[in-house]
Amino acid sequence: MTSTPDPEPLQRATNNSSSDSHDLIDHLDRQILDLVQQRQSAVRAQHAGDQGELVGHITEAVARINRLLNERESNQGTKSEPLISRSSGASLLAHVSSICLQSIHEFQAVYLGPQHSYSHLAAIKYFGDATTLTPVASIPAVFDAVTREDALSGIVPIENSTDGRVVDTLGMFVKAEMQICGEVLLPIHHNLLSTTPRDEITEVHSKPQALSQCRGWLAKQLPNARLVEISSTAAAAKLAAEQRGVAAVASLEAGREYKLDVIAESIEDNRNNVTRFAVLGQHQPAPSGDDKTAILFQVSHEPGALANAMTIFKEQDLNLTWIESFPAPETKNEYMFFIELSGHRDATKVGQAIEQLGKIAQRLTILGSYPRATID
Repeated sequence: MTSTPDPEPLQRATNNSSSDSHDLIDHLDRQILDLVQQRQSAVRAQHAGDQGELVGHITEAVARINRLLNERESNQGTKSEPLISRSSGASLLAHVSSICLQSIHEFQAVYLGPQHSYSHLAAIKYFGDATTLTPVASIPAVFDAVTREDALSGIVPIENSTDGRVVDTLGMFVKAEMQICGEVLLPIHHNLLSTTPRDEITEVHSKPQALSQCRGWLAKQLPNARLVEISSTAAAAKLAAEQRGVAAVASLEAGREYKLDVIAESIEDNRNNVTRFAVLGQHQPAPSGDDKTAILFQVSHEPGALANAMTIFKEQDLNLTWIESFPAPETKNEYMFFIELSGHRDATKVGQAIEQLGKIAQRLTILGSYPRATID
């Protein structure tokens, strides 16, 4: 039996003292717990005995949460009370969803570590923080863990709005048979963190991409500090906590973990700095109504070959949202092409384009179709 909120405690709290407000909060918290318990039971009934499809359940849950939030925002004008922000609502529902799915099976996902890196934050955003999230040392290690089925899913950076493609990730798609079953858009806000006062900072540590994305700010604000590239933003934060004179460019979460002072917030040169992450797994999501398809292909190294391939998508009236080229392995002056387009592989026009491309391509791999992510 489904419980519904009881309006009487709310009315009493509105009309009476602060003690009634405390009673109301307790009452609502009990209702929240009861509703989560009911949701967990419903998820168990729906998916029990289907543990191999947990990645699919998460992908569907993410798409369902986005649809719910879109509907909620469209109705916002009719509400007198301010709504919870989209990002807060998405985080809350992702966490509740992960709690419920964990009751079926201890779902494990891997990410490019260490903990408190931006990949970790992207994994929490997508999977929810009740999921077992395991850091690994490299992008190839994420692919290996999913291939060996040590984890059911993984998450890797694929593109940054400032630095462009992530070469290691695209290179792994050439080597490994792997599906993309989702994506995450994570706004990247870099922060200068340290236990040292700003005027005593002599070195700034972070991963190369983070330093690159803050180079203008650092050159203007800390012109005499030496920039030191290390393996990750989280590792930089740890070092800044241990060595005087060292500051890190990292997330606020990393700063809280290592008890660092925030010397300056949001020091990235591009205020619209976003990193896109690919969610890896063997699941093939069904059409959601707003999907993308990723394709890896190689055509013969001769004049007009690439143009002919691109014409296929034009003739099918398909929008290419991303295209990258990179050297084909073990060849000279030949290239692989990674493209993304709007639409699902099961859609007629996408299917026809893939069929035509297969007739002229030397190699063709459909990496997956998945719901388009939004920035919360």
